[in-house]
Amino acid sequence: PLPCGVRSRKVGTSAHGKHPVPNSVTLTKRPPFLGQRNFCRNPDGRNRPWCFYRNNRGRVDWGYCDCRQGSVRLKGGRNEFEGTVEIYLNGIWGTICSDHWDNTDASVICQQLELGQRGTARHTLFSVSGLIPVHWSNVNCHGNEENIMLCEKTTWQGRMCPQNMAAAVTCSFSHASDFIPIRLVDGRSTYEGRVEVYHAGQWGTICDDQWDDADAEVVCRQLGFGGVAKSWSEAHFGEGSGPVLLDEVRCTGNELSIEQCLKSSWQEHNCGHKEDAGVSCTPLADGAVRLVAGKSNHEGRLEVLYNGQWGTVCDDGWTEWNTQVVCRQLGFKNGKIVSERFLEENTGPIWLDDITCSGKEFNILQCSKGDWGQHDCSHQEDISINCYRHNDSHKALLGPPIRLMDGENKKEGRVEIYINGQWGTICDDGWSDKDAAVVCRQLGYKGLSRARTMAYFGEGKGPIHVDNVKCTGNERSLADCIKQDIGKHNCRHSEDAGVICDYLIKKSSSSKDSLASVCGLRILHRRQKRIIGGKNSLRGGWPWQIALRIKSSHGDGRLLCGATLISSCWVLTAAHCFKRYGNNTRNYVVRVGDYHTLVPEEYEEEIRVQEIVQHPEYRPDNSDYDIALVKLQGLHEQCTRFSAHVLPACLPFRRERPHKASNCYITGWGDTGRAYSRTLQQAAIPLIPKRICEERYHTKFTGRMLCAGSLHAQKQVDSCQGDSG
Repeated sequence: PLPCGVRSRKVGTSAHGKHPVPNSVTLTKRPPFLGQRNFCRNPDGRNRPWCFYRNNRGRVDWGYCDCRQGSVRLKGGRNEFEGTVEIYLNGIWGTICSDHWDNTDASVICQQLELGQRGTARHTLFSVSGLIPVHWSNVNCHGNEENIMLCEKTTWQGRMCPQNMAAAVTCSFSHASDFIPIRLVDGRSTYEGRVEVYHAGQWGTICDDQWDDADAEVVCRQLGFGGVAKSWSEAHFGEGSGPVLLDEVRCTGNELSIEQCLKSSWQEHNCGHKEDAGVSCTPLADGAVRLVAGKSNHEGRLEVLYNGQWGTVCDDGWTEWNTQVVCRQLGFKNGKIVSERFLEENTGPIWLDDITCSGKEFNILQCSKGDWGQHDCSHQEDISINCYRHNDSHKALLGPPIRLMDGENKKEGRVEIYINGQWGTICDDGWSDKDAAVVCRQLGYKGLSRARTMAYFGEGKGPIHVDNVKCTGNERSLADCIKQDIGKHNCRHSEDAGVICDYLIKKSSSSKDSLASVCGLRILHRRQKRIIGGKNSLRGGWPWQIALRIKSSHGDGRLLCGATLISSCWVLTAAHCFKRYGNNTRNYVVRVGDYHTLVPEEYEEEIRVQEIVQHPEYRPDNSDYDIALVKLQGLHEQCTRFSAHVLPACLPFRRERPHKASNCYITGWGDTGRAYSRTLQQAAIPLIPKRICEERYHTKFTGRMLCAGSLHAQKQVDSCQGDSG
């Protein structure tokens, strides 16, 4: 097979025939116009994958290649989620020695096969695996590798594997029951204590190196405790007696279990039990306080909890001593009163008035105060304070975890938030790039962020937890931006909010580039999501897709037909698209770079029509010669700006015939059976032999046509209204 380039994402198929795997062979000289797109791939459903290469004459050619190098599969298990690990190297399937094989290595295998985020390491006798060679031993993954080829390992030297055991895995999707067992020991209550984890049949402690409140928040969440999470170090709850099992734990505060945090390998540490880590998960009770509607967690309007409801505190008689007590209760050193009325008013109850503290109390309930709910105040008199942080390293708690779902990669997707034990979505009312910046920052991304609305990444299925998010863009977590009660909204899932993190603005290329150098190129994707009748297209997958839109009196227009970009200024479409509204160019506009019809995108552009040229032999009463050219307005043959999302298709050579057993692709925003699609759709349909088409359509089928579709009733995929052209 030809030596085509390694693709960092998965582009082949696994042993199950479902999941992509990486190609591992390399290309030393790439055709200059291909850039990084020349990979062993099979986008058209051929019998064998192919790639471009430079032949002996120095010309660009294509040939067949092998995508299986580095593939993995599971064999001998009770189901597809378990079995002995086998890897395909140099044309041979082989196993891995089980020495040093652990859950981190197993998880990389499961994620590569897309069988779950969590893998449990197993060991299998070689007799079960059959008579196949051993490829590797001493595999050592860090857990963030996209495939097992990227992990450290040793090529097998022919010696016996330990206990004659091969590496095996059991894959699963992370549920609470799958998390590392964890407990709190030697605290004064069940809500606090030394943190101990269970591994390899024994309980052990965690070293306090890097231990902070974000780690404590994850521990409390995993144990099911709400309230305020606080970290403790230096064996605050006494020294443990078992092994020190973990060190250098670094949670973001967004994880559901400590297993998902960055950390050292098991029992790899430089600590003694004097450094055992602990946490306290103080439950919220009457008298708990919080600061809301501020720019960060250490400033804002003071609210106090009573009978399960948060309410405000009146500023009558409020002193600096009161502020000191509240800030101490919140874990800060001191603070001051905020006199400016820049914080939005509350509409809930006013719980406390006339509070008098000496400054020595540890919480507000120890101060002198009136009865709950007794006051003579309005919300104009709500007290607001600003607490001083201990030092600059103090970390604000992140609040509920968030995640991105159904994007094309891990840096984008529908935003979901974990509240009351359930993942739910966020309504897009007021959703902006500032909100997206906070989401991406909470998830650890530092680049440019873009907001997406109108269920851009598909509709969620759980509850809609949050609406009317208002971020300034400077907050550390989305929790700081939530101003409305949880669960209160007026939305449907068609309004689910999404984000794109580390957004890359791709520069437009000159439309003067020769068509031979850019036509037919497109971004390659590995993920495809099935929908009604076909598939949701992925952004940039069909850069020559054009939307021919009819103008309306309101100026927004609507979809009329699809079309194909064939050069900077020319578009190919169907002649019957102009049957109803005629050839007046002022009736139409062409949209390039579109993906979601209701969401304006950075690479999207609308261009006026200059000329419409229908085939002279076209007649509206039949389908022969149903073809038209549309010329776009522009100067010096530069009408469209080429980019990764806007490129022309290649035209066939004169008398060129399609390959036998080829597939055609229908793309467009046509009817999906329920409504017009918002996102660009794609569906593969096979070419039908000429003989069958002539039998079915008789004289309607001419030599100038191709016939495509499915002859099976259960596979009815076809173009619909809106897909013409």
